[in-house]
Amino acid sequence: MKRVSRKPQTQKTKSGNVRIISGQYRGRKLPVADVDGLRPTTDRNKETLFNWLMHDLPDAHCLDAFAGSGGLGFEALSRYAGYCTFIEKDRNVATQLKTNLSTLSASGEVINGDAVQVLTTTDKQFDIIFIDPPFNKGLVEPVLKTILDRNLLKPDGVIYVEQEISAPSPLISERLQIVKEKKLAQVMYCLLSLED
Repeated sequence: MKRVSRKPQTQKTKSGNVRIISGQYRGRKLPVADVDGLRPTTDRNKETLFNWLMHDLPDAHCLDAFAGSGGLGFEALSRYAGYCTFIEKDRNVATQLKTNLSTLSASGEVINGDAVQVLTTTDKQFDIIFIDPPFNKGLVEPVLKTILDRNLLKPDGVIYVEQEISAPSPLISERLQIVKEKKLAQVMYCLLSLED
């Protein structure tokens, strides 16, 4: 009898999905490309975040700066944000984000590129900015600095930051204040706003 050689399961191209937890696309599962370091925000963290943002979301212009799975941007669109710009460095992940945006027929755009570099070339202003970069890469400070230097946050806008608990404080400027904050064993996340 001839044996059929099988590749180990681990070599199979894996892919997961991100679930939208509330709003017009509630329950939809969107495919996510499998890439090392991709770490979607948990449903529990999303629930807390979007409770914080409940009154800010309708018609908001959002930026998902390190989009990854797009979980934050798609959740915002599901909850009636007006538009979302997704920035994603990995080409395959960006392609999947474009497909998912098209599948939902949602208003937004996907830019394939480095978040800091992309933001140095835009003059758009945003109501809500999501910053949830790969951990342990020191990316929060440079992107926040770019946002402040280029005046990309509307005066009454908010910035969401999710980072490893050991990372330096996101309060890189006296112009920022923490509005809401939560700390877990390995993650801290918070909402920042501009000082009046």
